[in-house]
Amino acid sequence: MPEQYFPVLLALGIAFALGGILLLLSWAAGLKTGGRRKLATYESGVPLLDRSRKRLSIVFFLVAIDFVVFDVEAAFLYPWTLVVRAGGWPVFSAVMVFVGLIVAGYAYVWKKGGLDLATRHPKRWESASS
Repeated sequence: MPEQYFPVLLALGIAFALGGILLLLSWAAGLKTGGRRKLATYESGVPLLDRSRKRLSIVFFLVAIDFVVFDVEAAFLYPWTLVVRAGGWPVFSAVMVFVGLIVAGYAYVWKKGGLDLATRHPKRWESASS
């Protein structure tokens, strides 16, 4: 039984060794230039116009995470559509339980305000600066 895994382990070992060797070679052969100009921040190839650090609202990141979660859950429905007729009522009931969980999670996120992009506390930074 363990001898069946030897080719897989050998391929993994070669892949990790080759990856490490390539990283070491690129580090050793790379130019060691640097300085303020190279480390300067730029966006889309254009230097920044101002030096201020802008704070991003965490709401945008939370909405993105919610989208990813619900998108991945919805992706599980596609394979089930292919086997729901062959599986009969047990598969259909499993799909309905899964859809119910998705709807319950969506309702929870909506109730907690996870989908609201409007700022609820416009004066939240005043207390931090005082």
